[in-house]
Amino acid sequence: MFRSKRYYSSRALWWARGAVLLVWLSNLSAAVPYILWPERYLWAFEVQGVAGEVLVRSIGLLFVMWVVPYVPVILHPLRHRSCHTVIIIQQLLGLAGESWILATLPPGHPALRNTGGRFVLFDLVGLLLLLVPWLLLRRRGDEGPKRKPRAGLKPPR
Repeated sequence: MFRSKRYYSSRALWWARGAVLLVWLSNLSAAVPYILWPERYLWAFEVQGVAGEVLVRSIGLLFVMWVVPYVPVILHPLRHRSCHTVIIIQQLLGLAGESWILATLPPGHPALRNTGGRFVLFDLVGLLLLLVPWLLLRRRGDEGPKRKPRAGLKPPR
């Protein structure tokens, strides 16, 4: 792989890593307490008992599953641009779905409304933090390291 000095010292590349890392850590900061102490969050989802704890733990587990594609992007945003794109699509889907759930929630559920509102805000901020570096890296024309052609093969024209 070709690695130029400019490539690794790029401020945009490090900004992208930092932004994705911030969203990754934010997601994990929500996931871990849901998994370890689900009883503290039963009220937010208007659930109770063992079934409620299992539900809250499951939401935490989903958060952990959600952030798996962040890891390659944090390590190398340009090389794993497709993962970055997937993350943005996930974030858009989450924002759209949570907004729809919030909009269709019947009256009389203030805890669910507050929880849904926090999730929508969380996903909106996360979307912006993920989208800005994705666009910035694209605007720069950086497509990552170019692969060296294999011996005996001519590079495409």
